[in-house]
Amino acid sequence: MTSGGRAIETSIFTEMTELARRTGAINLGQGIPELAGPPALLREVAAAVQAGENQYPPAYGLPALREAIAAHQLRRYGLGYAADGEVLVTTGATEALAAAVLALTGPGDEILTFDPCYDAYPAGARLSGATLTAVPLTPDPDGGRFALDATALRAAVTPRTRLLLFNSPHNPTGKVFTPDELDTIAALCRDNDLIAVTDEVYEHLVYDDGARHLPLAALPGMRERTLTISSAGKTFNVTGWKVGWACGPAHLVAAVTSVKQFLTYASGTPYQAALARALDGVEEWAAGLRGTLRAHRALLGEGLAAAGLRPYRAEAGYFLQADIRPWGYTDGMRFCRELPERAGVVAIPTVAFRAAPGGAGTPAWLARFSFCKRPEALREAAARLSAAAPAGPPRPTA
Repeated sequence: MTSGGRAIETSIFTEMTELARRTGAINLGQGIPELAGPPALLREVAAAVQAGENQYPPAYGLPALREAIAAHQLRRYGLGYAADGEVLVTTGATEALAAAVLALTGPGDEILTFDPCYDAYPAGARLSGATLTAVPLTPDPDGGRFALDATALRAAVTPRTRLLLFNSPHNPTGKVFTPDELDTIAALCRDNDLIAVTDEVYEHLVYDDGARHLPLAALPGMRERTLTISSAGKTFNVTGWKVGWACGPAHLVAAVTSVKQFLTYASGTPYQAALARALDGVEEWAAGLRGTLRAHRALLGEGLAAAGLRPYRAEAGYFLQADIRPWGYTDGMRFCRELPERAGVVAIPTVAFRAAPGGAGTPAWLARFSFCKRPEALREAAARLSAAAPAGPPRPTA
């Protein structure tokens, strides 16, 4: 459909959620956690509401939350930001991303990202009038992980490239970029005078032993050209609160604020108040959550493999990618549209995360499954998939 002459597409998430509702399927499509938030945090927000903290906060966010965010960045990553002027509270990370793209790019500019990518990135580029150029992340043939093609990344830069939109840990692949890959990305930004906007909402959900999230801004020469975006939703299992933030040099934060003030202006006062008191204890909470999600990742991965699908390793985040070709499918969209009726499970076709529809960046034979669900839901989904799996050798399905 159209609105004001500009096309608005129905989201694949809307379509698949409706399929789940209509068929009674288990919805492993969206990253909506079925896990509880910290009890103390939930009590804090109730207390904030009762205490009357229900009116507009300052446009930049409550001072206490901005101070807590700045302290978190310094404590965890050694990144120093001034709470006044270099930290902005937003209505979720998605608003921060949209405001950043609108503030920092316009018609004729090019934005560089990776394919597949979160679906808000192409939407933001269309709204700003910029061109989104995506460099494919390549799945290795053994199904282990997705790799950066440094040569393709360098070749994608043109004189019009202004901004790198970088998601790490990466959704939808679950990839954690290696130190060498991060060095390559940072060098590209420095050599071409690019601004980096980094989407780091899964920063606390890195699972493998010894692995740790490293912000791009922490690399040499990157703090002054990077806007770092994150949020509370994934870390505390409170995605409906929609409290995010952006940290960066004052001139970038001011530019984003100039747009953000005409999107929501400000929101979520009691949530901001509660989170200001919770961020100091995030490390202990996140360690427990990682342990839970690591077990859920194993549960879903084993279930997908038992059903004959080939899961890729998720190093971080909420999602597993699976190769659907053993079921005879080469078209992920068709697979996901038929799966609710066939198996009573909903997944998302990974091609929905292609930066450009019809582009070659994302294999059509991948589907994304979420493991941030109750263990009984994951076990039931695995049982349903196994029951629906093809009995004999797969026949390719277009």
